[in-house]
Amino acid sequence: MFRRFLFFLFLATTLPIAFAQQQSTLRIAAAADLQPVLPPLIDQFEKQTGQKVEASYASSATLATQILNGGPFGLFLSADLSFPQKVIAAGLADSAEPVPYARGTLVLWARNDSPAQPLSIDSLRSPSLRNVAVANAEHAPYGRAAKAAIEKLGLTEALKGKLVVAENIAQTAEYADSGNAEVGLISLTSALTPRLSSAGKYIEMPGDSYPPILQGAVVLKQGPALAEAHRFLDFLLSPPVRKQLAERGLKAP
Repeated sequence: MFRRFLFFLFLATTLPIAFAQQQSTLRIAAAADLQPVLPPLIDQFEKQTGQKVEASYASSATLATQILNGGPFGLFLSADLSFPQKVIAAGLADSAEPVPYARGTLVLWARNDSPAQPLSIDSLRSPSLRNVAVANAEHAPYGRAAKAAIEKLGLTEALKGKLVVAENIAQTAEYADSGNAEVGLISLTSALTPRLSSAGKYIEMPGDSYPPILQGAVVLKQGPALAEAHRFLDFLLSPPVRKQLAERGLKAP
């Protein structure tokens, strides 16, 4: 009888722990340019593995700050390599280098009824252009790319006083889509969404006008789902998923 009691006591104390470990949710800190791309991939991963995944979207700088302040994430998917490197330097990552998982593309997008149509680089030189949405260069890698492209193409003077600065690249697309800006320098991932594809048109900014937007990932040591984070990153790097990423605006690194 006493042995049976000990057996049931063992089950009562160990099963909840094992169940909690099995059911731990993988939390991903995801750059804002992934907001149109990641949800269907998360659905695929959950169906394949049974693992619950939740993603939080913000600028890469904001997410890095949250992680450095103890944010409970298992995986950081940045829109560049510098912010994952800050996490690595703080001793919070499970690797010595970020893993490049994609390469972003900067585009110029405007609504179909925008006075900037038909779009061209020269649209940005027009004196009648009133405002251009860009992401914050201090917080968002696409903002840095936009700043570099403006300088490289000699548009700094033409756009003086016309820039409408958004917190991240998703908000930049919202500004252009809502009409709060006549055009926007946004990510290809945003431009390819059904909403923006039907509401406007885009052209790619010259590839040599801004540094490559190499997007990097790091698995975080303190995450409660360490193995699951590695598993999701492997899933993201697999050829079938890379093909899907390319179709949605993120080329192979």
